[in-house]
Amino acid sequence: MEKLHTLVVYVPESHAEDLLKAIGDAGAGRIGEYSHCAFTSPGTGRFTPLPDASPFIGDVGSSEHVAEIRVECLVSIEVLDGVVRALRAAHPYEEPAFMSWPVNVHR
Repeated sequence: MEKLHTLVVYVPESHAEDLLKAIGDAGAGRIGEYSHCAFTSPGTGRFTPLPDASPFIGDVGSSEHVAEIRVECLVSIEVLDGVVRALRAAHPYEEPAFMSWPVNVHR
């Protein structure tokens, strides 16, 4: 059985399509004879940049609210490191919020 991870990342709406393409091109979202498979949903990201931050959006010390997209996809463990590198390169934030965990897929 193929070892898969679920990858979840939050990205500003303005950069969602570029990020989806970048991680898909790196191998995320491959299911059978399909590529670039993902689920997206809108939400609001909330954060306050600390003194040493260089925020893409907002100002140091000020609370910020940003329209973001939650991206979820499956990633083969063999390409996970490359997908994370592509995610970081395509994401505008200096510290993108993302997570992954192993999943079992039964076919």
